[in-house]
Amino acid sequence: MAAGLLLVVTNDRARGIIVAVSAAVIAIGSIVLAAFHLGGQSVYSSFNSEAISVIALVVDVAMGVLIFVMGIRAKKYLACVLVAVQTPLVAWFELGPARSIDVTYGIYIDRLSVIMALIIGVIGSGICLYAVGYMRDYVAHHSDVPDRRPLFFAVMFVFLSAMFGVVFANNLLWLFCAWEVTTLCSFLLIGYSKTAEAVKNAFLQIVMNLAGGLAFAIAIVWIGHTQHTLELHKLVQLGIGGAAVGVPVLLLAIAGMVKAAQMPTHSWLLGAMVAPTPTSALLHSSTMVKAGVFLLIKLSPIMGVATFHGFNYVGTTVMLVGGLTFMLASMMAITQRNAKRVLAYSTVANLGLITACAGIGTAEAVWAGIFLIIFHAAAKSLLFLCVGTAEHHIGSRDIEDMDALFVRMPYLARFMALGIAAMFIAPFGMLISKWAALSAFIDSDNIVLVFLLVYGSAATFLFWAKWLGKVSAVSGPKTDLEGTVSPSEKVAIGLMAALTALVSILFPFISSHVVVGYLGEMFSHVSVAISTDNLYLMAVVVGLLVLVLAPTLVTRRGTKRDLPVYMAGVGTPDGEASFYGPMGEVAAASQRNWYMEGWFGEARLGLVGVVTSSAVLILGLIVVLATGGAIK
Repeated sequence: MAAGLLLVVTNDRARGIIVAVSAAVIAIGSIVLAAFHLGGQSVYSSFNSEAISVIALVVDVAMGVLIFVMGIRAKKYLACVLVAVQTPLVAWFELGPARSIDVTYGIYIDRLSVIMALIIGVIGSGICLYAVGYMRDYVAHHSDVPDRRPLFFAVMFVFLSAMFGVVFANNLLWLFCAWEVTTLCSFLLIGYSKTAEAVKNAFLQIVMNLAGGLAFAIAIVWIGHTQHTLELHKLVQLGIGGAAVGVPVLLLAIAGMVKAAQMPTHSWLLGAMVAPTPTSALLHSSTMVKAGVFLLIKLSPIMGVATFHGFNYVGTTVMLVGGLTFMLASMMAITQRNAKRVLAYSTVANLGLITACAGIGTAEAVWAGIFLIIFHAAAKSLLFLCVGTAEHHIGSRDIEDMDALFVRMPYLARFMALGIAAMFIAPFGMLISKWAALSAFIDSDNIVLVFLLVYGSAATFLFWAKWLGKVSAVSGPKTDLEGTVSPSEKVAIGLMAALTALVSILFPFISSHVVVGYLGEMFSHVSVAISTDNLYLMAVVVGLLVLVLAPTLVTRRGTKRDLPVYMAGVGTPDGEASFYGPMGEVAAASQRNWYMEGWFGEARLGLVGVVTSSAVLILGLIVVLATGGAIK
């Protein structure tokens, strides 16, 4: 409904009201849903409307035709070929064999889907609210780009709708339809500006995700033909019971890894950085990529069922791809000066760690993976919004241009520092979850993953610490740039900052009352790496930090004194960051980071990642096919 209204409304003020009201309704609805279902058992609904199946088929075909036409116009023929194979396959199956397969439960609500609904409904809606002010500035700064905001906001809300479909659909055909809608929406958002670079990167995304969608479609046909079911929860039960479902499960896992931008298909997410910042935030934090790891977490009991009884072919393939992606993407992030590109590589890396947890498939590893999803969604949304606002006001997204951000945009710099700290510093939940993942890897005797996690985490520390050091510097001209930040941006950034702190404070509650309950339904034995007492200790420390630091985020009052810059030598009398050199000349002082391009360059490590991960996937698929679809 919101998307339909926003598509026809062109008045900027009316658009802002519709977005604000719609975002509030969706967020409140998600919270109400959570209040009813977070503490309860999974609910499977016999709702299985034939009308919805028809609508899903019509949407599938319409998307196929649209993508085919756009591919012909842009001369991107690979996209045409992929959709020409995928769409007829799905249509044939839905109109033929699928009609003889009974679907008992069309939708479901479990604790994991409610967690995802909160991420989509609260964080996703907050990003939409942020986009109101941001896109107003975007249009003003990009006079060469047509003002297509009605389409932009309509697609944003369709995106959220499709994500709700992904997390609540038990019927695999409904899930597939919602899955492909997110692919089309991201294509439209990435290509918003219609520049040559935007069109190129939009088609790169859609080609890779159409390939993943084709794997998804083949998996559905395989499951329907061999197991005579189209229900996600039944597939999981069959896999746990030892049925030969290795091929479709691996194909679904490949679709999830493509959506989650895992190597060798990670480049589509990096290309998405050409889009306006709300698109980047939506793709990287609350939607799109989270759909991929959500599906992997749902399949994790199958991938881990043989961990203690034999060699799990599917799980091993998935965990190795995730581990390689985590380490190599973290190392490549070291070389980046572009803040959005750092966030992109960080996203790819963290999704790799979640993928590895799903591949391990033990309750302990899945516990860590779910919390990595939660903490990453909140902190990364905050960082993307901060970077987008900073770019519009300092004229750059280069980290090296963020000198004196603390005095130029003091509130924004504080929030940005909070987001960075939440990604890699204790007692925030991200680092605690990584520790839990390390413990799960050790307990499952996966020494290779331990190696990848240790070196990847060291790289993570380096690139975040460099950025935090730059943002934290306070010397520089006292030029206040925050007066022109729009109210919608301020509200959205404040909301993301509050959520970043809140999820860490609620860590023990979420663990004991939500995540452990979900794991109890999926696994026969549930254990976690970190005791509840330690989680409460961490939550108390985070709460104390918030109490101490909150006043600096809401007021500028204080007793601070402005002192001249001390250069550890003879400084110039003007008080600026300059000094007298050895020959008496005035030299400017600067702080610059080390990016180690020669060691961790994208060209070198990117090729290593593509080759190794491709080899792992091909070998895994060959082994599963050769063993007749056996899990182990």
